[in-house]
Amino acid sequence: MKTVWLFAGQGSQKVGMGRDLYEQNEVFRRIVDEAQFDFDAKKLMFDGPIEELSRTRYTQPCMALFAAGVTAILREAGAVPDAAAGLSLGEYSALHAAGVWDTNTFLKLVAFRGEQMELAAKGIACRMSAVLGLDSSTLEKICTAVVEKTPECYVTVSNYNCTGQYVLCGTEEGVLAAEKEALAAGAKRCMPLAVSGPFHTKYMKPAGDALREYFQNISFREMQIPVYFNRTAQTIRKAETIPKLLEEQVQSSIYMEDTIRRLAEAEIDTVIEIGPGRALSGFVKKTVSGMKTYAIEDVKSLEMALEALKKGGKI
Repeated sequence: MKTVWLFAGQGSQKVGMGRDLYEQNEVFRRIVDEAQFDFDAKKLMFDGPIEELSRTRYTQPCMALFAAGVTAILREAGAVPDAAAGLSLGEYSALHAAGVWDTNTFLKLVAFRGEQMELAAKGIACRMSAVLGLDSSTLEKICTAVVEKTPECYVTVSNYNCTGQYVLCGTEEGVLAAEKEALAAGAKRCMPLAVSGPFHTKYMKPAGDALREYFQNISFREMQIPVYFNRTAQTIRKAETIPKLLEEQVQSSIYMEDTIRRLAEAEIDTVIEIGPGRALSGFVKKTVSGMKTYAIEDVKSLEMALEALKKGGKI
């Protein structure tokens, strides 16, 4: 068995996330109780309301706190993955799992990221839409054509999630025009997404700049396991640095589909998804065949994942 810990990103949050883990697991409870934010993360995670939990400045630290708690449980059990990766925000959880930051540094960093992304999105009328059933190259050409035809519009493919599912993001007019062309080109469906900003586009440059400054004041330890990065769908290369990759990540397209393929090429056969929901497990199943997936989102699914790891000799 070769495993990857795959961490969920923003959008997977839901009211009640982590409640039963907190009530039944001492390790998870300790991580949550020791976290220091300028808001009551535990109350927001467990009781909502969803509108507040879905605000970027709150979503990101809450998701990171959930990930830190589950990571601590797995470490306590003796589990060590062969690799880690995450979707957008989840990449920070992957780096934390790889030992780059201690838990306190990690949580403070993610809270800062959430604040800066919310600030960067303020006042920008945007739209985000998942396009189903169309290949990525056709969608890229559509985006280029829309921008060339109407320069005041902007639209790009911000997320390459999995085979047959790519996300458009940009100005409302630009995304609507691209949706129309995508449907005409054979897309099965265009599904508007509830988002609070034009994430992973050029509009997030102020957040990238703020992160670059923040990174200068924290230390980055050596990764103890390979991490596959959103920007490149690869592990880090000689000319790259973690701070630079993260600065670029917030304002650039992310390549989860290619990341999943690279994990398969590295003979990873088991995915442990960490986060509320099972979106990433779905991406894996649509992209490669043969990988087993276990999504840890509550006590029951945690027990199933731990049992699988024991049988596979990973604990």
